[in-house]
Amino acid sequence: MSITEYNGAAIVAMVGKECVAIAADTRLGAQAQTISCDFDKVFQMGPKLFCGLPGLATDVLTVADKLRFRLNLYKLREEREIEPKTFVSLVSSLLYEKRFGPFFVEPIVAGLDKNNVPYVAATDLIGCPNEPEDFVVGGTSSEQLYGMCESLWRPDMEPDELFETISQALLNAFDRDALAGWGGVVHVIEKDKITTRRLKARMD
Repeated sequence: MSITEYNGAAIVAMVGKECVAIAADTRLGAQAQTISCDFDKVFQMGPKLFCGLPGLATDVLTVADKLRFRLNLYKLREEREIEPKTFVSLVSSLLYEKRFGPFFVEPIVAGLDKNNVPYVAATDLIGCPNEPEDFVVGGTSSEQLYGMCESLWRPDMEPDELFETISQALLNAFDRDALAGWGGVVHVIEKDKITTRRLKARMD
C-alpha cells in the first residue's frame, strides 16, 4: 500500500454553467480501521475558491496551514483576492520545493475567476498541474470516480443538476472503496453564493 492511501480519501471537482462544485468524503482511517467520520479534506481558500487535499492526513493539515499562510502573504502584498489559476501556481511551487521529501497530498482546486468562469485543476504530489475542462478526481477512489464522472458529467449543468451529479458520482464511487466514504460534503460555488450540503452515506 502506498503511503498516500493510508488514510483513504475520495475528492472530486466538477464544472457547470457559471458554477463549479467540489465534493469529498469525510472518513479518517488508519488503513481498514475507521477513526473518525467528520474529517474535513476540503478547505475554503477565497470567496469563490476551494482546495481539496486527498492523501496522508498529517500532510493534509500541514499543507492546508502552509497554503493559508502563503495566501495571507499574497493578499497583503497584492491587496486583492487570488485567482484560481494563480492559486494552482502557488500550490505547485509549495509542493515542488519539497520534491525530494514530498508532502503526500495531491491537491484539487475548484473556483470561479473574476469573470465567473469555472476552473478546476489538480496536481500530483510534486506539483505538476492538470487543468481539464470538465472534472478532476483524487484519492483512493479515483478509478471509481473517473468511471462515474465519465458516465454522468455533461456540459453546462445548472447548480442544482451539478449538485445531484457530483453527489451521485461521489456516493457511488466510494461505495466501491473500503478506505473512503462514511459521509460526504459538497460545496457548490456560484457567482453570488456558496451552498454547502452534507451527504449521508453507508456506514459499513
